[in-house]
Amino acid sequence: MPVYSMTGYASGQNGPSGSHAEADARPSAAGRLGVEIRSVNSRFLDLTFKLPEELRQHETALRELLTGRLKRGKVELRAAIESNAQGGVAEPSVKLLQRLNGVQDGIKAWLPGARELSVADVLRLAGSDSAPRGDWGADLLEVAGKALEALVSARQREGARLAKMLEAHLGQLRELVAQAGPLVPQLVEQQRTRFLERWQEAMGLGANGGGTLPEAAQDRALTEATAFAIRIDVAEELTRLNSHLDEIERLLKKGGEIGKRLDFLIQELHREANTLGSKSAALELTRIGVDMKVLIEQMREQVQNIE
Repeated sequence: MPVYSMTGYASGQNGPSGSHAEADARPSAAGRLGVEIRSVNSRFLDLTFKLPEELRQHETALRELLTGRLKRGKVELRAAIESNAQGGVAEPSVKLLQRLNGVQDGIKAWLPGARELSVADVLRLAGSDSAPRGDWGADLLEVAGKALEALVSARQREGARLAKMLEAHLGQLRELVAQAGPLVPQLVEQQRTRFLERWQEAMGLGANGGGTLPEAAQDRALTEATAFAIRIDVAEELTRLNSHLDEIERLLKKGGEIGKRLDFLIQELHREANTLGSKSAALELTRIGVDMKVLIEQMREQVQNIE
């Protein structure tokens, strides 16, 4: 399955001039319908609808349409109806003017201080009165469905781009793990030897003092040195890092709804890289840990957008 991003945008219209002209060869005397859908990342599926009054009754059907294809993301659907009235200004009818005049007289009888209607007020009310009406349900669902398909395609293209970037980061992390691997036994032995030397110096048995450690003290020194070597041994962290990288690679190949699982694995990668840095006993290993955390943080930003 593909990897999907939660970020995308698509739009569509009915009528011959829209981006989905095939959706409806009849521009409709009532007007032209336009739909826009945009989405960004979110922990869950969060739907918002911006609909004119004529379309509010279809919100439930639109919600079912979106939830059937989308699983995560903050999604906003906007719809608008553009009137086909010529000239751009709706000319009020005599009947409407009479009605407005009567309503105004009635209001001023109760509210003498109310201002009179202006020409702009009358034109606005005339435009509202002549707004496209009728049953837009079939057109709305058809145009919204095509816009949704375009949105899913856009999210799939963005998801493929994110997956490619994540795979590149996986390769870089594997290189860093490979660089750190040979350093581990060398550092452990180096620190063990250094610990024993310091122990001897503390006991007054250094190079100038001569002598050897008593057997009991030597056993204690070896025990302490071994314990310290275990504390700085990052072989286990490197093994877990490789395991998490393998799982991320597997999920990217599998595709589908993998965003939450990837987010969890990124947290685990960050935890192992932190542990590696805290246990580091060499400058080179510290550098590797820092480089790992930079790459993991970049991966975290990309994973936040995956469905």
